Amino acid sequence: MHRQNEHGTLWRLIDTGPCCGRENMAIDEALFRCFDPAVSRPVLRLYGWQPPALSLGRFQKAGDDLDLARCRADNLTIVRRITGGGAIWHADELTYSLVCAPSQIPPAASVKDSFRVLTAFLLGFYRALGLQADYAVDLAPAGSRLGQRTPLCFAGQESYDIMLQGRKIGGNAQRRSREVIFQHGSIPLQNRVGQGVQYLKIRPQGLEQATTCLGDEGIAVGDEQLKQILVQQFAAQLGAVLQPAGLTGQEQAVSAQLLTGKYQADCWNLEGEEP
Repeated sequence: MHRQNEHGTLWRLIDTGPCCGRENMAIDEALFRCFDPAVSRPVLRLYGWQPPALSLGRFQKAGDDLDLARCRADNLTIVRRITGGGAIWHADELTYSLVCAPSQIPPAASVKDSFRVLTAFLLGFYRALGLQADYAVDLAPAGSRLGQRTPLCFAGQESYDIMLQGRKIGGNAQRRSREVIFQHGSIPLQNRVGQGVQYLKIRPQGLEQATTCLGDEGIAVGDEQLKQILVQQFAAQLGAVLQPAGLTGQEQAVSAQLLTGKYQADCWNLEGEEP
């Protein structure tokens, strides 16, 4: 049963604030695992990363793409996401995750089209800040190829990545199972791509010029106001009514189990093997 009122679908709004990388990914996976599409209210979670960390896509091998000796020397946290894609350096960003059933969002013609539906709030968010935001697919020259694999997420472009004046801002990734959609993504406040690139075996050139952030775009708005604008756009684009909430007891318990049993383990974070 999907709860609605006269204004739209009821969503839980969970703001966990900044957490370490392992906690963040454990919470995200717990939200995904605990979601029952028949009875659960959809969730929008907002969070940050403290200290900075590097996340790998579900199918990346750390040893293939990362300079692990340098990572160890700098005591860097490396954590694996449950979504695909390349490595992402998380520092000075506002991150979101969402979990829902397909019936709880506006209709999408395909899985790919669901990215358009579930990133429309980001397009609205950047435009509400006065920025000229477009999808990569709408700017791509005829015949160009999007979606090619890159070791670093921000080095590649997917169809519904968001571009500001031709430069990519942030990234988003999705996973599905048993009628549940999980998606998370980043809104960079400052351009820290250069910090992350130093941990790659092969360092892409010109990446800092090809990407952007709110600071580079002259946006100097406090975190709380940014969250407020984001939530407003989310509500408007998805027909959602967001109600502040915390993690349920079940979500807290599953998150704690995942943190100690999975996200503290090198076999998962570095190799992608379940403990």
